[in-house]
Amino acid sequence: MTDPLHSAPDTGLLYSEDEEALRDAVRSLLADRSDPATVLAGLESDIPYDGGLWRSLATEIGTAGLLVPEKLGGQGASAREAAVVLEELGRSVAPVPYLTSAVIAVTALLGCETDQAEVAGPLAALADGRTVGVLALPLPTAPGGAAEPAVRADADGALTGRVTSVADAGAAELLLVWARRPDGPALYAVDAAADGVRAEAVTPLDLTRPLGHLTFDGARGRLLATGDRARTAVERALLTGAGLLASEQLGVAEWCLAETVRYTGERTQFGRPVGSFQALKHRMADLWLEVASARAAARNAADALATDSPDAPVAVAVAQAYCAPVAVRAAEECIQLHGGIGMTWEHPAHLFLKRAKGDEIALGTPGRHRDALADLVGLSAP
Repeated sequence: MTDPLHSAPDTGLLYSEDEEALRDAVRSLLADRSDPATVLAGLESDIPYDGGLWRSLATEIGTAGLLVPEKLGGQGASAREAAVVLEELGRSVAPVPYLTSAVIAVTALLGCETDQAEVAGPLAALADGRTVGVLALPLPTAPGGAAEPAVRADADGALTGRVTSVADAGAAELLLVWARRPDGPALYAVDAAADGVRAEAVTPLDLTRPLGHLTFDGARGRLLATGDRARTAVERALLTGAGLLASEQLGVAEWCLAETVRYTGERTQFGRPVGSFQALKHRMADLWLEVASARAAARNAADALATDSPDAPVAVAVAQAYCAPVAVRAAEECIQLHGGIGMTWEHPAHLFLKRAKGDEIALGTPGRHRDALADLVGLSAP
């Protein structure tokens, strides 16, 4: 099946030549360093993420700084380019902290006063891939969901509290902590190796995106922002993360569809490829239409974020409400249409189902985003 969107130039929902060049570079790296056999081998050895792959992706290709302006040490690109990277990472379920560090943590820092050394230094380190950063909030936290912080900060910046289910907590060297000061909310930077910080690994469904519980017991934080500035920075980070997560979900769905078409074209039964049977052709055609629609929704969200459109919250809610279920369905169809081999550990289909199911609750469930969308467009429940 050909896809006109992947060969068309220009802007809007289409991919530019620069974006396609970026895709080619990332896809080539992942094909060489993150094929399914390599990912499975890493999971069996309990490696939380591929540090070598991350360094190549972040520094050699320069993807870690895509969202960071050039004057601050980044590439000066936009959410559109970051979305392309996430599509390819979804296609390979690569175990790297790109979404958490290069998207969510970077966006949170960009929402602070970037001319301050406390912000500019960490931002530059994240942009060139020297440091992995994580916004210390539970992975299921949706845009608009960062209400009362679970961590308390005293007047001297000592942090106390516990945050559960933080994605890539074990890989992080810099923690951005949403906390409550005596005079209101604030955002702090904390070194993951500092005294008073403890990370406890937990076993997630998706082993390619490790989770951890973070406990702060008097850990010293460096103040980044307070009050409305801090709240806005955190909310923008969550919105950007949710919007670009849709591109990762698109990549998952695209791989599952392509692999299913390939397998059913090669697997024969009664002397014919099973993909030629009408019932299976209809199922794959329906899935192709859903994936094409998911691409439009994901690209619209990325473009809205890139242009800072006032409709970005609507675009993100639509993308998450639609793309998350499509990724899950594509992975389920992939396993089912592969028959018995699709249920084995050796076949990578289970990695994509687990990533799709993990992504479905990350940064807000589809139901949470549908509720947000209803509020945004003024459609109240009957």
